[in-house]
Amino acid sequence: MSPQAELLLMHGLQQALEDQKLRMVYQPKVSLRDGSLTQVEALVRWSDPELGAVNPAEFVPLAEEHGLIDELTLWGLRTILRQWLDWRDEGLDTCIAFNISALSLQHLDFPDHVERMCRGLDVPTDRLVLELTESATQPLVKLMDALTRFRIKGIGLAIDDFGTGYSSLMQLRQLPFTEVKIDQAFVADVPRSRDSRLIIQAVTELAHGLGLTATAEGIETIDQLRAVRELGCDFGQGYLMSAPIEPTALKPWVQKFRRAWPAMIAEEKLALWGDVEADPLGEWQI
Repeated sequence: MSPQAELLLMHGLQQALEDQKLRMVYQPKVSLRDGSLTQVEALVRWSDPELGAVNPAEFVPLAEEHGLIDELTLWGLRTILRQWLDWRDEGLDTCIAFNISALSLQHLDFPDHVERMCRGLDVPTDRLVLELTESATQPLVKLMDALTRFRIKGIGLAIDDFGTGYSSLMQLRQLPFTEVKIDQAFVADVPRSRDSRLIIQAVTELAHGLGLTATAEGIETIDQLRAVRELGCDFGQGYLMSAPIEPTALKPWVQKFRRAWPAMIAEEKLALWGDVEADPLGEWQI
C-alpha cells in the first residue's frame, strides 16, 4: 500500500471513529456437547462511502502503526459491553470475545481500565474474553503482569489461530490463557487428513491437561463438525453454525439453531449428507 493510500485509509478510520460509523457483527460459538450458545465473537466492520467495505486485516495493522489502536480498542469494548446489556434485557446471557492488540497490553493501567468499564456498566467480568492471535503472543511473555491481572479480575484470555506460530507450547505453558482456538487450517482438512486429526486431538488433550478449553474454528461442513466432536473439542465456531450476524439477529438464531442441532449431529443424517456445506438457519431447520 502506498503512503498516500495509507494516509487516506487512516484519515477515513479516524473520521469513522469520530462519527460512530464503525459497527460490530457477532459470530456465535456453540458447545459441541449440546449445541447451546456459549459465546459470541465480536468483529469490527467498516464501510466507507469512498473506500467501500474495508477489511479489518487492512485497517487494524495501520491503526497499530499510526497510534489509533487504543481508540479503536476502547470503542470496541464500550460497544460490546453495551450490547451485552441489551442481550441480557432480552433474556440472553452469553460471553463476548473481542480481539485486542498486544500494543494495548503495554499500558500498565489497561487491565484496570477494562475492569472499570465492566463495573461501570454492570457487566460481570467473567462475561468478557479477550483474544490474542498466536503471532501476537510471542512478545507477550514480557507482559505477563498485565495478562495475569486480567485473569485475577475474572476476564478470560483466548489464544487465537493456534498452531500457526512457532512457539505455541511455550505460550501455553507461560501465559495464563483460558482457551485455545485451533486454527481453521487444521479444521478444514480434518475429515480427510490423518495429520490434522492427530494435531487437533493432541492440542485438545494438551489444552485439557493445562485446564484450558479447546475451540475448533472455521467449521464449514458436517464432516468437520462430526470430526472435531469426536476428537474432544469443547466448542465450535464457523459458517456451518452461523456467519457473523447483526446483534438483533442473535436471539432468533438461538431459537432456530436449537431446533437444527439434533439433525446436524445425528449419525444417519451425517451418513446421508456427508461432507457438504449447509446453513442451519435455512436448509437445516427442523
